Amino acid sequence: MRVMITMACTDCKQRNYTSMKNKKNNPDRMELKKYCKFCNGHTVHRETR
Repeated sequence: MRVMITMACTDCKQRNYTSMKNKKNNPDRMELKKYCKFCNGHTVHRETR
């Protein structure tokens, strides 16, 4: 049930993080506030396909 996902910055569109999620518990795309080294600050990162 757990799948690997990639997190991309919503500001610069760079793919910075990978993570695991349970598709049964979280069917929607995840959004987390994480540090982006390209934007040099904390921004919202969204799950990409």
